[in-house]
Amino acid sequence: MGKVLGFLEHDRKDFQYRPVEDRLKDYKEVMIPTPVESLAEQGARCMDCGTPFCHNIGCPVVNLIPEWNDAVYRGQWKEAFERLEITNNFPEVTGRICPAPCETACTLSINDAPVTIKQMELGIIERAYAAGWVVPRPPKIETGKTIAVVGSGPSGMAASQQLRRMGHQVTLFEKNEKIGGLLRYGIPDFKLDKSVLDRRIEQMTAEGVNFETGVAIGEDLSIRYLQNKFDAVLITMGAGVPRNLPVPGRELKGVHFAMEYLGQSNRNVSGEFYDDEIINAKGKTVLVIGGGDTGSDCVGTANRQGAKKVYQYEIMPKPLDWKNPHNPDWPDWPSILRTSTSHKEGCERDWNITTIGFEGKNGILSKGSFAKIEWKSDPAGGRPQMVPVADGGFDLQIDLVFLAMGFVHVEHNRIITDLNLELDGRGNIKTDGNYGTSIDGVFASGDAETGASLVVRAIAHGRNAAEAVDEYLK
Repeated sequence: MGKVLGFLEHDRKDFQYRPVEDRLKDYKEVMIPTPVESLAEQGARCMDCGTPFCHNIGCPVVNLIPEWNDAVYRGQWKEAFERLEITNNFPEVTGRICPAPCETACTLSINDAPVTIKQMELGIIERAYAAGWVVPRPPKIETGKTIAVVGSGPSGMAASQQLRRMGHQVTLFEKNEKIGGLLRYGIPDFKLDKSVLDRRIEQMTAEGVNFETGVAIGEDLSIRYLQNKFDAVLITMGAGVPRNLPVPGRELKGVHFAMEYLGQSNRNVSGEFYDDEIINAKGKTVLVIGGGDTGSDCVGTANRQGAKKVYQYEIMPKPLDWKNPHNPDWPDWPSILRTSTSHKEGCERDWNITTIGFEGKNGILSKGSFAKIEWKSDPAGGRPQMVPVADGGFDLQIDLVFLAMGFVHVEHNRIITDLNLELDGRGNIKTDGNYGTSIDGVFASGDAETGASLVVRAIAHGRNAAEAVDEYLK
C-alpha cells in the first residue's frame, strides 16, 4: 500500500448529510459528496493487512478494494475506476445504498473504525462520470445468440449488461413503464436519485441492450413464447410477495404494504401516471411495522409528506446499542442498532412489540392494538419463544399503517405455473447450483432464486448467472 501506516495518522471521516430542515422540503439526495482531498486521505488508511477480508469475505461482488483505495491515495483516479469497473456494474448504486458489509469486514474493524470504502466507491465512479471515462462497451464480436431477461432490477440489469458485452443479443423485459425494478420503484429518491439509473441505462442502450417496458411476461407475452423465440431465458423478477400480517382489521382502508406506498411515492416524484388510490401521510399519524431498511424508507417518505407523527415497531428485540467504532462481531455483519437518516428526521421506535389487530370506523383505520413481548430461549434447543409481557397490551390511535416485514418469495405467477418450474422449500425458484432451473434453457438469479437479499448480492448473482448462460449457449 502507498502509506502503510496511514491508518495511524488519519481518522475515519463519515459521509456528511444535508440539514434535516432542508432535506425534508424535497426528495433530493440527503448525502453530500465527499471532497476529493478527503478521499485521498481516507485511501491512505487502507492498511497492508495481508488478507483483505473486505473483498474476500465482506463484498458479494468481490470488489478489488485495496487496489482502488491505493490508486485514490496516489491520485490515480482512472486506474481506480478501471479496477472498480472490473467487478461491479453499478458502483454508483452500491456507493449510495449498500449497507457496506465490506466495512464491517475491514481488518481495521477489529479494534478501530474501518476504511470509508463506500465513500471511496462512490467518489471514484462519480469522478469517472465527470471525466467521461464511463463509455459504452459494445461487443467486438456478435455470437448470434438471443437471450430474454425477465425483470429489470439489479440482477436483471447486471446480467443483461454482461451478456450483451459477451456478444449476445439481449432483450430485457420489464412490467413497469421504466427500467430499474426495486431500484426505481422501491428505493426513495432521497437515497437514490433516478437520474443515476437513467445515465447507466443510456450506456446499456448504446451497448445494444434492448429494453421492452410495460410488458408483463406471463400476461402480455407468455413465457413459452420467450422459450420459442430466444435461445435462453433468464428470470430475475425479484422476491415480489411481501410478508402479510393476518390480524383482525388487516382489510381496513389505511393498512398498506410498504411497497405499495413507496412505489406510488416514487411515481409521484418522477411524474409517472398511476391509477391507484392516493396514499398520502400529510397530517396523519403513521405506524411502520418492521425495523429494516424498507421500514426506514417509509419513515423518510412519510416525514417528507408532512406526517403528524411517525412510529416504527419491530417484533424482534432491540439490537445492541453499540457506540464504539469497531465491529463487535468482526468480520461478520454485527447485530447492532442502526439509526438511518430517515430516523433522524423524526420517528419514535420501539421493539418487542406484536400486533393484535386494527380497528376502524366505516371501513377506515383509526386504531391499532398491540402487546409487549419477551423472547425466551427454548430449553430443548429450538427457536426462541415469544412470550407476552404481563399487562403489556396497549392501543395506538393511527391513520396509516405500512407493513414492511420483508418478502416471502418470488411471485408464483404464470411464469412459474406455465412452465411448472420447480420451487425450493421456501417458495423460491429452485436452481441446480449454477442458476439453471428445472427447465432446460431457463435460468433464474437474484432474489427470485435466493429470496430477498441485498442489492449488491443481486448484482453479483446477475453477473454470475450471465457467465452460466454464456457457458450454456457455447
